[in-house]
Amino acid sequence: MASGPGRAPEGAEDRAGPRPPARPLDPIDRDILRLLRADGRASIRSVAERVHVSRANAYARINRLLDDGVIRGFSARIDQERAGHGASAYITLKIVQNSWRDVREKLRELPGAAHMALVSGDFDVLLLVHTPDNRALRDLVLTRIQSMPEVLSTRTLLVFEETDLEPDP
Repeated sequence: MASGPGRAPEGAEDRAGPRPPARPLDPIDRDILRLLRADGRASIRSVAERVHVSRANAYARINRLLDDGVIRGFSARIDQERAGHGASAYITLKIVQNSWRDVREKLRELPGAAHMALVSGDFDVLLLVHTPDNRALRDLVLTRIQSMPEVLSTRTLLVFEETDLEPDP
């Protein structure tokens, strides 16, 4: 059930214009989303049985949710420490006004960048990174991020412990 070729990559709507709004979700769609959030590897058959619809209906609904951009893809939840990333941090960035798209593309290229968001408040961007150790984190912040001309300032918040709030399968 991977998103596969032919699907627009995340952020493509910025380049191609806005997508039409997603169709309204019904209770079965919401149940499918809940199940896939808990287990993105669930088979169509398993999903269909658990939401009490035919396999064809489940397949069509999942494809519609993909086409509408409600489901953006499938991924694995990773234990960062066990994967060799001993340091994690949220980095807040203040950036030059109207430079979000350029900054976003540069941040996507950073090793260990896991999540980013354009936010309101005292800073403009919130970036989650995972690095092998504090030395690599320091290099990422001081050498890579702070050297971007669009970045006015940063603040690094070390993550001491993470808890996955997504339900386990």
